[in-house]
Amino acid sequence: MAVSILHVNDKQCRIVIDGEMTIDTVIELKDDLLFPLANYNEIEIDLACVSEIDVCGLQLLVRVKVVATVYGKSLRIVRHSYAVLALLRQCDLKRFFCYPVVNTLQ
Repeated sequence: MAVSILHVNDKQCRIVIDGEMTIDTVIELKDDLLFPLANYNEIEIDLACVSEIDVCGLQLLVRVKVVATVYGKSLRIVRHSYAVLALLRQCDLKRFFCYPVVNTLQ
């Protein structure tokens, strides 16, 4: 699992996750996803390279979204892998993230 935080400008960043978002990796991912909320107003999390996600990975995304909302930050989840798309549809969380979930792998 690898995480890249790409600085777009003083207010925006993009976080790219490559690998698993599972019970085995969420502890490592937590700080990588929450830390940028202190420095940026707009955050995008790119999930195109997520090979596997379980309920723990989904709970982390929900937590990051809630924290962003509490602090008045904009958080978008973009470019879903098939694994992410399948879990979001199964759990019906498209509305929670307030954006259309589009299969980018067509």
